[in-house]
Amino acid sequence: MSLPVAVLLLAVGLIVLWKAADILVSGAVNLANRLGVSPLVIGLTIVAMGTSAPEVAASIAAALRNTGDVAVGNVYGSNIANLALVGGLCALISPISVRLGVLRREMPVMLIVALLLFPILHNLFLSRPEGMILLVIFFAMIAYVVWEGKHEGKHKPHTEVELKDEIEAVKKVRPKPLWLSIVMVIIGLAGLAIGADITLRGAVVIGTRAGLSEAVIGLTIVAVGTSLPELATCLVAAFKKQDDISIGNLVGSNIFNTLFVTGTAGVVRPFEITARLAGADYWIMVVVSFVFMIMAIIGKKISRIDGIILIGMYAGFIVYLLAFTAGA
Repeated sequence: MSLPVAVLLLAVGLIVLWKAADILVSGAVNLANRLGVSPLVIGLTIVAMGTSAPEVAASIAAALRNTGDVAVGNVYGSNIANLALVGGLCALISPISVRLGVLRREMPVMLIVALLLFPILHNLFLSRPEGMILLVIFFAMIAYVVWEGKHEGKHKPHTEVELKDEIEAVKKVRPKPLWLSIVMVIIGLAGLAIGADITLRGAVVIGTRAGLSEAVIGLTIVAVGTSLPELATCLVAAFKKQDDISIGNLVGSNIFNTLFVTGTAGVVRPFEITARLAGADYWIMVVVSFVFMIMAIIGKKISRIDGIILIGMYAGFIVYLLAFTAGA
């Protein structure tokens, strides 16, 4: 494959991924509303999973092509990009306030599930049973989030003004038919699979021509490309000062990537990884997650100064990857 064709494939693939993710999120949110799921549950599950759907497709495509480094590198790179690049850029636009509940629950969980990967990947192989374990943990967490959301919804007091606002909001939004929502979800998923495969083909050729290893390709080109939905969602939320959407999307997406994306790729096809993905690259992801959580705990927000530090960390990460490749 020639380089111009590879560049074209990469561009087309990313566009398909972006649009497919948008269709999937729209269909899933409307489907959730039709089924009577609370807005809280939608934010913690549907939005986070919808914007992370490209990571699922890209890692599954990589596993099927027996390129485990791209599959796992995509997870690491996406998690690092979500917190350091996307989180940093959003904080520069507007500091991100973090609720106490997120500090007590979601952020520690994000770090714990990241640490959970170490005993699973330390032998440089992800087996099908290990992938299933990750998926079981993920679905157990989703069940808890749904239960907690419904439980909080029952006990949350509603003032007359709040109820009036909810009624007006429902009147302004005309929900799509149930069948159309289902079709949108199916089209979105199909588009993600196609877009991921196209992106992966183009990215691997470009990276190979540039002398990059499969691990670096997954950690950079594919990871940033599949993080575009998070970037778009969080940037819009930052401009609108919707902090809950920003922080929920970032933390939720990282949990989803670590458990569901890695687990699904391993169940589809067990694969091997190189030592660097169980070593330095893995611990960089853990450190970035830890620093992000500490920043939020100390200031109860991600400030502009924190944003500058996070972006600096991401720039350092890219320099490290390029230096590692050059020295290899």
